[in-house]
Amino acid sequence: MTTGNRAGTGAVGTVPPPTEIERALSAAVGAGGADTVVELLARTRLYVLVARLHADIPGWTAPLPTIRDEATRRTCVPVLTQGMLPPWHPEWVFREVGLGELARTWPYDVRRLAVNHGTPYAAMVDARPGRLKAWLKAAERLGGPEREVLLTDGGGPLHGPLAHGLALGAHLAVTNGLIWNRLGAAYEDYAADRARLRRPWGIQHRAEYRDRLASLMKNQLVGRVQEAVLRTRHTLAVRTGRTPAREEWAEAVGRAFTARDAGDRALAERSLHHIALYEDKLRADGALAPDGRVDTLAAFDLGRAVNVVRLALGARYTDPYEAEQDVLRLGELAQSAYSSWPDFSLGYLMARLVHRAEDDGPEVAEATYQQSLAEHRTLTQDPAGPYRNLPWSRTS
Repeated sequence: MTTGNRAGTGAVGTVPPPTEIERALSAAVGAGGADTVVELLARTRLYVLVARLHADIPGWTAPLPTIRDEATRRTCVPVLTQGMLPPWHPEWVFREVGLGELARTWPYDVRRLAVNHGTPYAAMVDARPGRLKAWLKAAERLGGPEREVLLTDGGGPLHGPLAHGLALGAHLAVTNGLIWNRLGAAYEDYAADRARLRRPWGIQHRAEYRDRLASLMKNQLVGRVQEAVLRTRHTLAVRTGRTPAREEWAEAVGRAFTARDAGDRALAERSLHHIALYEDKLRADGALAPDGRVDTLAAFDLGRAVNVVRLALGARYTDPYEAEQDVLRLGELAQSAYSSWPDFSLGYLMARLVHRAEDDGPEVAEATYQQSLAEHRTLTQDPAGPYRNLPWSRTS
């Protein structure tokens, strides 16, 4: 299994760029625009290698590393773009550094930034004091790495069961502007991956990770009341051979929740209202067929589980082989619960919307709706997207 990029040192024309990031960087370098390169880097996640031993020291940040470029005989600070991170290693991790942070912490006696040094997608960037000011201005103006973008690693899994499993987590990858088909050295970066596992997942070591992943695989965290509301409608639809009207559905939910406590009954009523509301909106926006419906929210737990696996790999709570097996299992579970990528995607975003509406109200959830709909369209309509290029099942 390949968990990272193995970009060589051959000519750019013979080695396809791993992601759009490296493609754009090569184009900017080829055009000779120093300012264009700086603006691109200001919108890009950059990484420095750190010994895990140093990364685990509380409250201490390792100084920027330096290397000697043999071609120019200059000392440089080496950084890597997302697509160029090497394979996973248990004792070497990565720290994300923005261009602004680089400018603020730059070693006084170094004059070059070496991006992807020794690869076909390299850029040697002037780091003299005057240029550092330009880095800061670009970082402030552009606001950091791009989000809401679909990034595909051309050297990662693109076909087969592993790619299918990884694609379950593509919603969050798009949200955060991270590569969707990568099991490798980092999800975001070592510190962020550990922080994301601590909150909201409550994971601080391997045993907690395995326990939480097991719960996600069993769909125990998506919301038992919301899932029961949908299951009630699905059961009624199977019995009658049609999608029940809302009044029929509400009556069936009332009967199903008769013996439940008042809190569950009230939550079931609100959940039914929110599900119906968002199904109507999705139909109006053409994302859900006129006779379509969402039958389960399992996609939310399964999609999040893929990202938890990737976070745990970045946090060094698991290893590449185990992570791959878990992702493959999640793919199997998703195929049992859904019949197509659009159905899976709609289940995922419906869960996100229902929980946001419950927590913050439908007015606040409107922004989440627009974002989720845009991600759904990207994943299901973009010709380069995984949901357009991966069959849902081996027989489809």
